[in-house]
Amino acid sequence: MKALLLIDIQNDFLPGGRLAVPEGDAIIPLVNDLQERFELVVATQDWHPTGHESFASSHAGRQPFDQIDLHGLPQVLWPDHCTQAGAGAELAPALRTERIEAIFRKGTSVDIDSYSAFFDNGHRKSTGLADYLRGRGVREVFVAGLAADYCVYYSALDALGAGFATTVITDATRAISAEGWAAAQEDLQARGGQLQTGAELFAASA
Repeated sequence: MKALLLIDIQNDFLPGGRLAVPEGDAIIPLVNDLQERFELVVATQDWHPTGHESFASSHAGRQPFDQIDLHGLPQVLWPDHCTQAGAGAELAPALRTERIEAIFRKGTSVDIDSYSAFFDNGHRKSTGLADYLRGRGVREVFVAGLAADYCVYYSALDALGAGFATTVITDATRAISAEGWAAAQEDLQARGGQLQTGAELFAASA
């Protein structure tokens, strides 16, 4: 079975949000169309407690996008975003959700960030997503969502590491940094990941 993973399509990552990804809302019509092509659709949400240590506001004298060592891991400090049960953490209103079978929340531990849908950034705790997908008979995953150079990229890396054939749908994601996304695509392909546009996917499944 093939699964579509929708990564962090949340209000705070859309224009006007606390950590807006440029043109993040532009992917939603394609993402909605893509859902019809998959037997299984799964979503993730960034779900941070107030005062999360990845927030710049949790570190005196620090500014958003500063980089620090956080308990032995490199950490970009972010604006407060996707705080638990806040409006910014909600899935985008325009995103169709009726075909989303399960939602996996990540970034819930106050002392470690979690870009990937599968693990925290130190691979210390699993979200359970890999076991869930295997239990549903999934062998191949297609990844879309936000942001391309962070949560989409790391989710795709961990999907590959978990043994799933992995494709990122390149026009169903947007990046914070064009340079970061270019490097991420090169790395994914070097590790056996695939890149495909929505049009190519639709043609292949026609």
